[in-house]
Amino acid sequence: MRGKTPLTSERKALKVDDNEFIGLVAKRSGTSSEQATAVTRATLTTLAERIDGGEARDLAGQLPEGLRAYAFGSGETAERFGLDVFLARVSGRADVDVTQAKDGVTTVFDVLREALTPEGYDDVVSQLPAEFGEVADPTAPFVQRTRG
Repeated sequence: MRGKTPLTSERKALKVDDNEFIGLVAKRSGTSSEQATAVTRATLTTLAERIDGGEARDLAGQLPEGLRAYAFGSGETAERFGLDVFLARVSGRADVDVTQAKDGVTTVFDVLREALTPEGYDDVVSQLPAEFGEVADPTAPFVQRTRG
């Protein structure tokens, strides 16, 4: 279960390059580097569609250089869709089933939480509906999930 430790502005963003970011996603999700890459890219692309253009640019600016292009949205206005559509888009883009997509998205958000400034992460998550708390909890530290 996730804890409820609040973020403070004292926490610094984790400095990683794109290979380290993908490596963290792969390790924490128990998947291959190839699948972690696909899910990370699909998550960032779908997230960029779901948040406002300015916020997508801010997100991209905090990402490792090799991942920035995936976080640029197609417009200034966010598309309004829920978690089910988000997961379906990630599933299709990454060529994984929806359960794998949800696990991957959760892991990507965990790594994003560490890689972005607290304010940057909070700005992104604040644009998502409450149901996204299933995959993106800004108050919880990383906890290794058991698969079963």
